[in-house]
Order: sequence, then C-alpha cells, then structure tokens
Amino acid sequence: MPLARRSLMEAAADRFGWRRAYGTTTQVDALLTEQTETAYTEAADHAALATAKNDDVLHVQPGVLDVRGRVLADVLYLEGVLTGARNRCLPPELIERLEDAVDHGHEMTVLLADTVRTTAALHAAS
Repeated sequence: MPLARRSLMEAAADRFGWRRAYGTTTQVDALLTEQTETAYTEAADHAALATAKNDDVLHVQPGVLDVRGRVLADVLYLEGVLTGARNRCLPPELIERLEDAVDHGHEMTVLLADTVRTTAALHAAS
C-alpha cells in the first residue's frame, strides 16, 4: 500500500512488526501468499550472497548462528502465545497447531545448533 494511503497505525504496525488479526481465511490466505512471495524474492539475494561468501566451513557458522538465534527467539515468543491460548481455554485444534509449531521450532533450533557444532568440529579436524 502506498505510504500516502496508509494510516498512521498501519505505518507503525509495519515499522514495529505489529500484526493485525484477519477474520477470514481469504484474508489470511492473501497475507500468507504475500509473505511467501516476499520471502522467495529476497531468497534470490540471500542465495547469491551465501554462495559467494560461504566457501569455508567457518564462513557458514555466523549465518547459521544468526538464524538459530532468531528462530529460538520466535519459538519462545510462540510458546508465550501457546501459554496464553491454553490459559484462555481456546479451541483444542488451535492449541494442537501451536504445540506442533513450537515443537517443530525447538527441533529446528537443535538442528541448527548441531550444524554450528559441525562447522567447529570440521574446522578443528582440518
């Protein structure tokens, strides 16, 4: 949306990462599509940078550490959302989906930590 057409609240929400709730699956699907398109557009730049930069096992490590830190922070935030959903007795289907997402996020942080350990071990072995 062009800046001139956005409200102050919309601009603040974008700036500070606040999200609004969407009441229909059509709105949610549109947002998810937009997020996916944006991520794939940015991925081309990330892939080019990573390919040029990551020519050694230790060069891989900082990027993986950065991703792990962000994923861990997001998963811990999501745990808070899950706790709130449980405390407010929200529908079991929602709680199950949140539990799955939290579990998957924790699994991802473990895999990323293992990747970082691997970079150090391979460097030490060389």
